[in-house]
Amino acid sequence: MNRKILIVDDEAHLRMLIEQTLEDLQDKGVELLTAGNGEEALETIKAERPNLVFLDVMMPKMSGFDVCHAVKNELGMKEVHIVLLTAKGQEFDKQKGQEAGADLYMTKPFDPDALLAKAKEVLGL
Repeated sequence: MNRKILIVDDEAHLRMLIEQTLEDLQDKGVELLTAGNGEEALETIKAERPNLVFLDVMMPKMSGFDVCHAVKNELGMKEVHIVLLTAKGQEFDKQKGQEAGADLYMTKPFDPDALLAKAKEVLGL
C-alpha cells in the first residue's frame, strides 16, 4: 500500500524538522510531501490523497482550519487523518479545530517522538 504524509507549515525550518522526525518512515515505503501554505496544501491533498496531514494552523493564503474544513466537509475526504499543529493551545482553538474536522490537535513546540508515534499509529506501522 502506498502511504503518504503531507507536512504543511509556512516556516521552512519547521517543515524540515518534521520531515527529519519522520524520515525513518521512508524506509518503510512512506512518501513525505510538503507544502508551504494552505492553498498549496489543499491542491496537494486533492492530487496526492495523503493518509496523514500534519497541518499548521497559522498560515498565509488559507489557514489550517480552512484547509481542514475544506478537506473534511467540502471534499468529503474523511479518510484523510489531519493533525493540526499550532502555537495556540487555548481551548477555543482546540474547539475550532474539532469543528473544522481535525482528528487531533497538537501544540508547538511538539515532542518529535509523539509526532512519530502518531504517524506510525495512523499508518499502521
